[in-house]
Amino acid sequence: MFPLDPRTIERIAAIVVDTGGHYERKGWQLEQLFSAAGWVDPPEYDGSPRVPWVVEQLTERSTDRSAIERFLCRICDPLEYDEGKPAADVFCQIINEKLQPERLAITYISGRPVLGELTDDGGEPMFVQPPNLDQRLRGLIESKTTVDVLVKRAKEADICASSGAHTLAIIGIGSFVEGMLLALLIERDREIRENGFPAGKNGKHVTPQRAGLELLINTARSKNWIQFVAADFMHRVRDYRNFVHPGKELAELPDFDQESVRLCWAPVHVVLNDLEERLTRVGG
Repeated sequence: MFPLDPRTIERIAAIVVDTGGHYERKGWQLEQLFSAAGWVDPPEYDGSPRVPWVVEQLTERSTDRSAIERFLCRICDPLEYDEGKPAADVFCQIINEKLQPERLAITYISGRPVLGELTDDGGEPMFVQPPNLDQRLRGLIESKTTVDVLVKRAKEADICASSGAHTLAIIGIGSFVEGMLLALLIERDREIRENGFPAGKNGKHVTPQRAGLELLINTARSKNWIQFVAADFMHRVRDYRNFVHPGKELAELPDFDQESVRLCWAPVHVVLNDLEERLTRVGG
């Protein structure tokens, strides 16, 4: 669990540097790794021994769970390696061996690495509300009122899940994502803020007030704020969110459970990681 034990940090640093190995990283490559993980003010390599240097960087930010989480996921990201998934799998297996005592594990959701907490029976990692959500949203969204509403909505989704109201929890997760993307697109895109979304079926702009989750996901993807697989999986959550309509639920009888809720939180982790990696932090 977080913060990671100092010995775990040491083991991860040794894996990342891979001294003398096939995937050995030079100093400049370590800089790139931290930058690709979306770290704010990523460190510059100072020429000192690489493993202790990586340990120092991870230790300095050990309480910043989102930064450490993105770093661990980037180590296991197919985008990080010329060989793609085969190389990422090698690192994922080794990293997970070192994370197992921490009750954590990297798994892939639609091809993207996500950090989850291991269940008591040692089964597949489970996914809940992203950690430090309030702090992470405040780094992306300027409006404090909007962040307060989004955090409240995420908490309410958790309350529903813990009470057995799984369908309402999933609806809440979809609503949370919709609010987050809408706030970001309005704050960061003047054209959308002034004229709306240029995506109407009749050729007319769609006002922000009438923009649905499908349009928001597609727009964020078109801006390269989120990757294809993140958008693809989030569209599945969008479809589940549509069970807010009783007619759809009666027609399909989804029978959601706690695992369904966890699977819907998983792509939220991916989307949030993508946004933090690709967007400038508020005030940054």
